[in-house]
Amino acid sequence: MELRDYIAVLRKGWVFILVLALVGVAAAAGFSLLKQPVYSASAQVFVSTQTSGSASDLAQGNTFTQQRVLTYSNLVETPIVLLPVISSLKLDMTSDELAEIVTSDAPLNTTLISITVDETDPKQAADIANATSESLTNVVQNIEATDADGTATVKLTRVKEAQVPNTPVSPNVPVNVVLGLLIGLALGVGVAVLRETLDNRIRTESDVEKISEKPVVGGIAFDSKASERPLIVQVDPRSPRAESFRTLRTNLQFLDLGTGSRTFVMTSSVESEGKSTTVANLAIALDNAGFRVILIDADLRRPKVAQYMDIEGGVGLTDVLIGRAEIEDVAQPWGRGNLVVLPAGPIPPNPSELLGSRAMQDLIAALEQQFDYVLFDAPPLLPVTDAAILAKKASGAIVAVASGRTHKGQLAGAVSALENVGAPIAGFVMTMMPTKGPGAYGYGRYGYAYGYGLQDDDQPEPPKPPKRGRAGAPRGVVR
Repeated sequence: MELRDYIAVLRKGWVFILVLALVGVAAAAGFSLLKQPVYSASAQVFVSTQTSGSASDLAQGNTFTQQRVLTYSNLVETPIVLLPVISSLKLDMTSDELAEIVTSDAPLNTTLISITVDETDPKQAADIANATSESLTNVVQNIEATDADGTATVKLTRVKEAQVPNTPVSPNVPVNVVLGLLIGLALGVGVAVLRETLDNRIRTESDVEKISEKPVVGGIAFDSKASERPLIVQVDPRSPRAESFRTLRTNLQFLDLGTGSRTFVMTSSVESEGKSTTVANLAIALDNAGFRVILIDADLRRPKVAQYMDIEGGVGLTDVLIGRAEIEDVAQPWGRGNLVVLPAGPIPPNPSELLGSRAMQDLIAALEQQFDYVLFDAPPLLPVTDAAILAKKASGAIVAVASGRTHKGQLAGAVSALENVGAPIAGFVMTMMPTKGPGAYGYGRYGYAYGYGLQDDDQPEPPKPPKRGRAGAPRGVVR
């Protein structure tokens, strides 16, 4: 992942990250409120050595004292020091339990020993610290050697008496809240990055580019009412979604296929990726621009074009391919322009064989002479081979990719299915793209922005003059 990928992850998952950060703050605050306050009291002991007073004795005594300070500091948490404290204060605990709340510290290059006690009772904390310092003094005097006069060579003096603390040292609410916030943010960012890394779905154009070098020729935003109004170009031509189909139309016009024909097979990796509505709206958009277009339902397994275009689908492509009908008898003019629709007709037992037959090859050649654009709606690539067989005979396949639904492995498999048979890929169309968030559909690239469309005084694109078919008949039905 590059830096921009991480930025995109943060923008996409900012709500989730914010929620975890707030959870961290709430958990830290709750912990601070529920935790019993702990008070800290400290006493300090000075360690000195009895010397004769000469300079050499003082130097030797100071060195000896510093070496002994660490030993005395370690004695603080031993039973020999703590048992007298328990006895004098009548504490209901063992020496090991008392050792857990008593700590000692000997700063470097000093002869001081700090004894600190952390306890929930502030007065008891001070009493234990003072009693421990007194007990340590007595223990050292008893175990250290004495001189000829019976005076101890080392002397411990309490120089700081522990005072009863007024404020607790734990919990530190501000510090805990900040730590909870940082931990929540770290968890949120980590989970967001992990989720993005493990996400196997196609969501953006860059995901498609990592699988194939072929261009993304269009993007269609998600529309929750697509099932109610599939032909958006017809029912609401001023909508931004309708404009995205006109942008797709424009991109196809300038697509360099290396051939003179414009025969496209619209397919997808799996079902329910919006290929049928996409090719139907594209056909209407091309027709509105004055092009001669024929839309053919080549999905001989689950045909939908007749339903979307609201035409009779009892006869169609199947009848033409088996020679039971002529195309001019079953192709139906649609709308007021130059669009002709050929439904699928009866579902045959051998769809792949029909689509790969010589009759289909001859039909495509004839249609390319009559129409500017020949559009096929074909089945998905992974379940069946129909689309790959048909795409090999066409100028190229346009693969619909549903954002957030199609898996990367599925798209890679669809691309391989086309490449394995030598079928050209014209490009990809992103469908069901989100309209909000960092990965949202950008009308600035694929179409008009919201609130900006054709005005009342705008003139539509002038249609091309209708061309004449064979035998001088106007193009409408192939003869």
